[in-house]
Amino acid sequence: MILAVPKEKKARENRVALTPEVVKELVGKGFSVLVERGAGERSYLADSLYEAAGARMGDSQAVFSEADVVLAVNAPTSDDIARMKKGAVLISFLFAATAPETVSALESAGISAFSMDAVPRISRAQKMDALSSQSNLAGYKTVLMAANALGKIFPMLMTAAGTVKPAKVVIMGAGVAGLQAIATAKRLGAIVEVSDIRPETKEQVQSLGGYFIELKGDDSMKTEGGYVKEVSEDFLRKQQELVGKHVAEADIVITTALIPGKKAPRLITEAMVKSMKAGSVIVDMAVEQGGNCEISELNQTVVKHGVTLIGESNLPSLLPLNASQLYAKNISTFLYHLADKDAFRWEMEEEITKGSLIVHQGKAVHPSVAK
Repeated sequence: MILAVPKEKKARENRVALTPEVVKELVGKGFSVLVERGAGERSYLADSLYEAAGARMGDSQAVFSEADVVLAVNAPTSDDIARMKKGAVLISFLFAATAPETVSALESAGISAFSMDAVPRISRAQKMDALSSQSNLAGYKTVLMAANALGKIFPMLMTAAGTVKPAKVVIMGAGVAGLQAIATAKRLGAIVEVSDIRPETKEQVQSLGGYFIELKGDDSMKTEGGYVKEVSEDFLRKQQELVGKHVAEADIVITTALIPGKKAPRLITEAMVKSMKAGSVIVDMAVEQGGNCEISELNQTVVKHGVTLIGESNLPSLLPLNASQLYAKNISTFLYHLADKDAFRWEMEEEITKGSLIVHQGKAVHPSVAK
């Protein structure tokens, strides 16, 4: 089985799907690995390292036309998908519910495609959970970016010239990214307050030293697989009112809230931004899905109403070496679950296979796109 790794074409993407270390492991298990020249450069991984690990290097045409399986971070372009062999397999992030053009291209080309963002969040799939591995890094990087933009230090400092008060950080959302942001901000010495509409996150927040801003849920809230799938406008309004006072007093606000397949919930209004102190910072981690903040801008850092708004869409890509190392482990573990060196097992009713298979032999099969 020929595994192929293309050079990522998406703007602002520095990651690569496989590292030389994982390539060596795959070759040792009998797979043949073809890597596009320069695929690892932006992750500080030279072609020579891949060759030493046993990979064959080629151009983009060879990668897509020869591959039995394409392993990528992001979905290839429609043109690249069209170059794949009929019956070949794609494994990458797809976010299929919001990418109808990609799904259509996969169907037209007769491809089978698994999505790394659709791997079920169950205990035996933890090593395959690329959303968590990448969000963990994003939560860490977010705090560093906010600290760099803030005109004051995080910890309390007692000096002969006087006492400097600690920075106050408000984090909205206590998922993987939020929890790492809490831990990082606490290590830097900040006071951390956390808002999450899932009451089960309270204990996790408190275990990391954060103060939990508690808002009781209502019947409109629906969760699935650890995600909030649906919430009413009235509930979001109540959340904004409760969190508003904490936001006004914050030096930094980090928002992490996402709803899979839907636009990100609006948590920070322009009025709330106006209430913040001059020099404060907001990092909107959901900016690519429409943003948690009403006035953040995609891939821009702007100052509005005296507040710095950071809207970086691809935070893991700012730590490409670590992000690629973790993703390579995720995707290779996933591959081992699905196939051996000779063929895929196609266990269609097995939970991980069924949950992550988006298109099978040119037919959309996942519930999010099958209609």
